[in-house]
Amino acid sequence: MQYDPVKKILGNFFNKSPFLRKFFYHLLDLLLLRAWHVHKELRQWQKKNKGPASILDAGSGFGQYTYWLAKKNAHWKILALDVKHEQIEECNQFFAKAGLTNAEFAYGDLTQLNLPPRFHLALTVDVMEHIEEDVLVFQNINRALLPGAMLLISTPSDQGGSDAEHAEDASFIEEHVRNGYNIHEIQQKLVAAGFTKVEAKYSYGWPGKISWRLSMKYPLLLLQLSKIFFIILPVYYIITFPFALLFNYLDVNLSHPTGTGLIVKAYK
Repeated sequence: MQYDPVKKILGNFFNKSPFLRKFFYHLLDLLLLRAWHVHKELRQWQKKNKGPASILDAGSGFGQYTYWLAKKNAHWKILALDVKHEQIEECNQFFAKAGLTNAEFAYGDLTQLNLPPRFHLALTVDVMEHIEEDVLVFQNINRALLPGAMLLISTPSDQGGSDAEHAEDASFIEEHVRNGYNIHEIQQKLVAAGFTKVEAKYSYGWPGKISWRLSMKYPLLLLQLSKIFFIILPVYYIITFPFALLFNYLDVNLSHPTGTGLIVKAYK
């Protein structure tokens, strides 16, 4: 399915007021399992980095991770890059209304990124599956990081990522250029791009697969059928929400021998 049109509808609705956008961010934080995993890794990073820091959100989308980081520490300066001008403008307007002055949203093609070493942390959440020239992007981000800095990646794996069970299957999200990474492949690409240490683990194990179907796949399929499903969506989530939270908790707190997602940490 095409995810971008649904994202645009959601963005237009929740951008009607700062209150609605904050509510939207909180919903994403609760429902999206990837957010649970990313927040867990960011909290661990925060324990060792309590002072000022420069952070790169490479592929910021709706801006929910930049918002989470900006609220965590006013001394963190965040540069959030994306290729969608409308989302960049909406995020800058919202952050100004919210009084968050430690983040800036700007246009940035990651394949052409050319920034000097200035960042203590970079993150790409559900970005790399959209970019063909992945090694080039890894090299560009590596160049923008300070020595010892970390790149945090969340992306589908080849173990059923993008809801594709086999290599020849089409991705559930049409905008993906690959169905998922092999866990060893992405580590090798990051080392080739100049990173000195890479740690990778599976996310979206058996609990995460159930949660993703309940909280994301089925609602998106319904919304693509007709906008009228926006009316029944609250009822759907009232029923499924407790189960999705339980499965998210289990996925984050269990180790998985395999999974349809990957959480990767690469150090310069």
